[in-house]
Amino acid sequence: MTERRTLLWIRICIGILMFGLFVSGITAFPLRVELGLGSDILHATPIAQWFPDAVGWVDRVAAALVDVDGRYPFISYGTDWLAYAHLVIAVVFIGPLIDPVRNIWVTQFGVIACIGIVPLALIAGSVRGIPLGWQLIDISFGVIGAIPLLIAWRLTRRLERMPQVD
Repeated sequence: MTERRTLLWIRICIGILMFGLFVSGITAFPLRVELGLGSDILHATPIAQWFPDAVGWVDRVAAALVDVDGRYPFISYGTDWLAYAHLVIAVVFIGPLIDPVRNIWVTQFGVIACIGIVPLALIAGSVRGIPLGWQLIDISFGVIGAIPLLIAWRLTRRLERMPQVD
């Protein structure tokens, strides 16, 4: 693989991760509306009969968000910060997008962060009463995020070993 092609694939992998972080960030702002809409959609499909427990969980979370927003709207400020953090982390990946070798530490940080999702989801999810299935969905974000990062990391190491042409 040529240096140019390797760099392109690194940028594609980093771009995929950045897009995922951006979408996760933007969609964390309107959670109450999204969950209400999601609940309505689920009840209008056969999914409600196929996975009643999952639909019941979505309904419960949607109702809780309506209740919290109505009585304690400041609590949602925490998810606003969560959303903002996703956007900021996406911006950090501009470094390896521009110069992956110099900024490989950002890619490594991203892999570590993805790995950290597993114990967080299992421990905090259990403490907070989150169903195991939902914890596994949360863990999948770490696994899915780690895939392009691991590929980018491996390709960056390859790029680093390539002879530099001036």
